[in-house]
Amino acid sequence: MNLPKLSDVDVSGKRVIVRMDLDVDEDYSRLEFAEETLDFLVKNMAKTIIIGHKGRPEGEKLPELSLAPLADVLGGVVGEKVNFFHDITGYEVQKRVQMLPGGEILLLENLRFDTGEEKNDENFSKDLADLGEVYVNEAFAVSHRPHASIVGIPKFLPHYAGFRFVKEVETLSKVLETPQRPVVLVIGGIKEDKVEYIKNFTGLADKILVGGRLPIYFGDENPDPNKIIMAHLTPDKEDITIHTIEKFKEEISKAGTIVVAGVQGKYEDEGHKQGTLEVFKGIAATSAFKIAGGGDAEAAITEFGLNDKFDWISVGGGAMLEFLTKRSLPGIEALLQ
Repeated sequence: MNLPKLSDVDVSGKRVIVRMDLDVDEDYSRLEFAEETLDFLVKNMAKTIIIGHKGRPEGEKLPELSLAPLADVLGGVVGEKVNFFHDITGYEVQKRVQMLPGGEILLLENLRFDTGEEKNDENFSKDLADLGEVYVNEAFAVSHRPHASIVGIPKFLPHYAGFRFVKEVETLSKVLETPQRPVVLVIGGIKEDKVEYIKNFTGLADKILVGGRLPIYFGDENPDPNKIIMAHLTPDKEDITIHTIEKFKEEISKAGTIVVAGVQGKYEDEGHKQGTLEVFKGIAATSAFKIAGGGDAEAAITEFGLNDKFDWISVGGGAMLEFLTKRSLPGIEALLQ
């Protein structure tokens, strides 16, 4: 996949719009993953305009979902002051952007305060594009969403993938192109939309281990009993059983490639930590090529001190699964146009 790369363009003195994943609470690692891209832009005297979203305000301007507090956090990441502007588009934003000196960074307000973002409204996309001269996608985690800032802006501006975005695509592509077999997907969490990913993953995976709340959504039906192993859950449904843990660890020990998406139970609760802890420790102990994705999986891996045991931790859970099942994302297709 020959993505257009940020390193291939001269950004000196240009207004560069960077779409980042800013939907974070106390874990700022997703912001830190964008450091290489932001450092490159500052060093090359670009006029950097950061855009992103937080939460689901659905067009309402909710103070608790403002991106203003992230200006200082981003400033700490790049070691430079990051200024904040309280709007997204319009004359005042245009004026503020035009005043931005080379080498400085401006963060705009939550994109989802405007309904045009999630609707992929063409006029909203054009208004955003008018702020810049170059567009950079550094938001792999939300690139499975066909929203204005992901697929709309690239229609109007020269567009490139950020450094972390490129690494995500290159690393995950290894699982598709040259996987060490057997490939084992260890999936969990509570989101019902993962059921479709599981069904779509059967073409790639040799075994799929399904935990978290996901077995509930299947009921008594297992679409592929030869490949899919459903967890048995504890009576309160907050963890997998000891028998399931042993069964999962047996399959994990044979794996050549392991993809982790989500957690096995309510790991943040001491009484329901065992499933996630034991399964993740079992994964860490193998010599397989190991990838994990999603906020909960990343947080659990960090809590258990297992980060250095994984070959790659993706910034996105849903985006990672969609890329591995569909071999692309709307955000990637927009960059390839």
